[in-house]
Amino acid sequence: MSSIISYTACPVCGSSAIHYALKAVDHTVSGESFDILQCANCSVRFTQDIPDSSGIGRYYRSEAYISHTNTRKGIVNNLYHLARRFTRGSKKKLIRRTTGLSKGDLLDIGAGTGAFVHYMQGAGWNAAGLEPDAEAIKNAAALFNVTLKPSASLFELPSERFDVITLWHVLEHVHSLHDYMEQIKRLCRPDGRIFIAVPNYTSYDAKKYGGDWAAYDVPRHLYHFSPASMEILTEKHGLTIKRIQPMWLDSFYVSLLSEKYKHGRGNILRGLWNGLVSDNHIFYNSRRASSLIYIISR
Repeated sequence: MSSIISYTACPVCGSSAIHYALKAVDHTVSGESFDILQCANCSVRFTQDIPDSSGIGRYYRSEAYISHTNTRKGIVNNLYHLARRFTRGSKKKLIRRTTGLSKGDLLDIGAGTGAFVHYMQGAGWNAAGLEPDAEAIKNAAALFNVTLKPSASLFELPSERFDVITLWHVLEHVHSLHDYMEQIKRLCRPDGRIFIAVPNYTSYDAKKYGGDWAAYDVPRHLYHFSPASMEILTEKHGLTIKRIQPMWLDSFYVSLLSEKYKHGRGNILRGLWNGLVSDNHIFYNSRRASSLIYIISR
């Protein structure tokens, strides 16, 4: 039987110095409102009164949830597919440049419909993927002929198995945050790298849209990270952030969705403009990107 999680301490650092930050609405499935709290110690934000892992599933059951369905309905989702074709290439280049490897063993955690696993397999990598959603696993087989394993398999894999472990917008969904971090560390080879991409609530577009910022995505996003909170989380598990890389296109996708949430139908030109303004802020401070990739070593 599922239950509701109400935090009395920070889920990242354990501090009791937590306070209300803002309220956000689930625009994708339920229309319910959720409070977002913030930790005064590590600065992470987190969604309060969330369903536990056995009850969260119903909040993912929507054809609009693109990472599970691969839908192309609507202008924003079509733009997402265009961006994904570009970003999977840039991710491959980032991995090759960072590791010095042109091929190796790669694990993609939270693989969705398997697009990135399929792409890296085609590039010569021994790429495997894990995914919690059974429907997404079926879609991966149908769309890309990729066989994904359930996420529970993460804890059955042998130690020091992978050169590269990737979590593209996944860590913010994970209930067992610290268990995942420890297991990811265990699975990574001593000279390997971990790539974690998460939204950044300190970005310009997050401040612009407030509670309507699409990347809050409550209650599916359990945590809302800042660079400072990611540094504390990784240090807590004996990991080191070697580099932080902005994700340039995320600001456009997030701003377009946020426009829709804030104004009903939304304004495409205004959304694109706000995405451009957000990216412009990166030139002055790269840690203000809408989403950031943290490149991590043991």
